[in-house]
Amino acid sequence: MNTTFRSLQVPNYRLFAGGQLVKLIGVWMMFTAQDWLVLELSDNSPGALGMVTALQFVPVMLLTLPSGRLADRYDKRKLLIAANAAFAVFAIAFAVLITVGVVVLWHVFVFALLLGIANAVETPVRQSFVSELVEMRLLPNALALSAATFNVARISGPAVAGLLLALLSTPGVFLISTVLAVAPVFTYIRMRPADLHRTERKSGAGTRVIDGLRYVGKRHDLLLPICLMAVIGMIGFNFPVTLAALAKINFNAGPSSFGLLTTALAIGSLGGALAGTRRRTRPSIYKVIGAALLFGLFEISVGFAPNFVVAAVLLVPTGFFSIYLAQGANHRVQMGVDPEFRGRVMALYVLVFLGSTPIGATLAGWWGEHYGVPSSIWAAGVVSFLAAVGALVWQLRVSDERIEVRVRPRVRGVEPSEGLSDDDLLGRGTAESVDARAGAGVGAGPLTRV
Repeated sequence: MNTTFRSLQVPNYRLFAGGQLVKLIGVWMMFTAQDWLVLELSDNSPGALGMVTALQFVPVMLLTLPSGRLADRYDKRKLLIAANAAFAVFAIAFAVLITVGVVVLWHVFVFALLLGIANAVETPVRQSFVSELVEMRLLPNALALSAATFNVARISGPAVAGLLLALLSTPGVFLISTVLAVAPVFTYIRMRPADLHRTERKSGAGTRVIDGLRYVGKRHDLLLPICLMAVIGMIGFNFPVTLAALAKINFNAGPSSFGLLTTALAIGSLGGALAGTRRRTRPSIYKVIGAALLFGLFEISVGFAPNFVVAAVLLVPTGFFSIYLAQGANHRVQMGVDPEFRGRVMALYVLVFLGSTPIGATLAGWWGEHYGVPSSIWAAGVVSFLAAVGALVWQLRVSDERIEVRVRPRVRGVEPSEGLSDDDLLGRGTAESVDARAGAGVGAGPLTRV
């Protein structure tokens, strides 16, 4: 436990994590109620649901890179106060419209866009701000706990929203969620700026967006995970569209169980986030690619789930590897970038990971409307799996490395569990085993190179 939560010993980080937890519970409540509202106003249209999700992320495409430039140039804490205050104002106005009872579908579209603008400024600044809250040795743990905080909210938010939708109706959920959304404004104000771990910008160092892009282009170790997450973020991570439609249209779920699929996904995601809290060093690219391969396989299985219960069970490991993948890629980028480029590089990461969502959400909504929601899920899993395979081939070619599969032959009269050493096996194995070891410098047994 001391290892898992060690970043919480830092007062500024405690304020950060607490404010984010309260806000994100409200945000997930709001998004769950919003999805239900859109389906009610649009007569159960997956296309309308995809449009709302797309509008939330269009600003990410347009504003994320400039926001990263701001993060490298100005006080991140003050930027976060302003962005969160704007988000709270938009959310309150939206809740008032719903409570008065005059909301129509185009109102939802407009406020999805406005909330997306606030998030487009806040997200890259917040991503790079974590490195100022703790010293470098605690950064992997702090990033993992931030992901865990996100997923605790993603578990509790939809579950609470589903219950309140049945008890209080949609306006009540929106009113409660807007109150919670104000929390980060106060926690950022209460932080002690003197305790932040800020790095002085190098004299003469520019903050142009193009400089950040050129920096990444020269760094294969940063470029590969960013490109991998660009594909999977656009195609594979469209659960806000697909799960809502799957629950209501395919499984005929009511409001009380509407958020349970998202909650199942989030339970697995929380496990994936906590699995990374013990990490102290930069993760290898092969760990990131391995998580991507497993995520793709489990997403394919969700698309073929025959009923609500099976889908919910399969979403747990899907959620685990989705966050283990995203967190591993995030750690690999954050821990490999020079401090003066962190804001712009993380802005690029957010852009490809979240900014591609309008394309993916629109495609997922269109596909679900024409070919069925389940097929939009398993097809996304296929694309994610193939992207991981492509990343593996790219890494092997660039690094001049290879994958080797070693098969140990069973020695007559000896069970594998007896734990013989390689030398013992060589002494009792076949001539083929000896040749394999001598020629390849690996353990005994026929060697198959892949």
